[in-house]
Amino acid sequence: MPEVLRNGAAALFGSIRRRARTLVGAAAIGAGALAFSSCSVSSVLTPTVDVGAQTSSISQPRGLARLAPLSAMTAAYPRLSTPRASPGAAMPASEVECRRQLRRMGATYQDLAPINQGGSCRIDHPVQVSRLSGNIQMKPAATLSCDMALAFASWTKKELAPAARWRYLSGVKTIHQGSSYSCRNIAGSGGVASEHSKGNALDVMRIELKNGSDIDVRKPGWFSFRQRSLLNNVRTGGCEYFSTVLGPGYNAAHADHFHFDIKNRRNGYVACK
Repeated sequence: MPEVLRNGAAALFGSIRRRARTLVGAAAIGAGALAFSSCSVSSVLTPTVDVGAQTSSISQPRGLARLAPLSAMTAAYPRLSTPRASPGAAMPASEVECRRQLRRMGATYQDLAPINQGGSCRIDHPVQVSRLSGNIQMKPAATLSCDMALAFASWTKKELAPAARWRYLSGVKTIHQGSSYSCRNIAGSGGVASEHSKGNALDVMRIELKNGSDIDVRKPGWFSFRQRSLLNNVRTGGCEYFSTVLGPGYNAAHADHFHFDIKNRRNGYVACK
């Protein structure tokens, strides 16, 4: 009989333990469901720290942590910055002022891309002049530095045009030039760069007037008094605008044209020959 009582008691305690475990599991599941049901979309997505007054309580990153992206959402996006102008893109104030004066002189020109053929053969801010004051054409259009273009435009307006009107009662139609920018050395100089290689020189071959007269710069004949007077006048007047004025009678290389340039010499010396 005692054996039967012990077996019955063990079976009863085992049944009680199994029911207790079942009740504990059910209670845990119920608590989880209750917690989940209390969550909303807004409570999940909304940070617990306000953006504003409470943000200052968040500790700031230190050391290498400062290099980390501020947000995982923005880590893959590049930061855009304002592009910087390339070196030399801005035109110097002196070049801007030169062009303003060139326009005031009535010249028609266009800006060209920088020229650089190595050595002394370069013009940083070249212009191509196609027409001068009084609707005077330049044939072909001359590629020059702005300073040389301004000097030539001034000479044409203040010396050449008035001299032609005075002696021929006619305006100037076309200036025929033989060389503007050209990458070369001075003939017979042993390698000295010509002012043509810097855009600072221009060669004038002949001058065509509106009345049909065609004035060749080559040394005129003995009885060409009017032509001789015009050429001598504009050649001498050129010494006030250029630092070099060469022409027929100077040497064989300049027998058929006037050479004008603005070479910078010591003490402001002007070679007018």
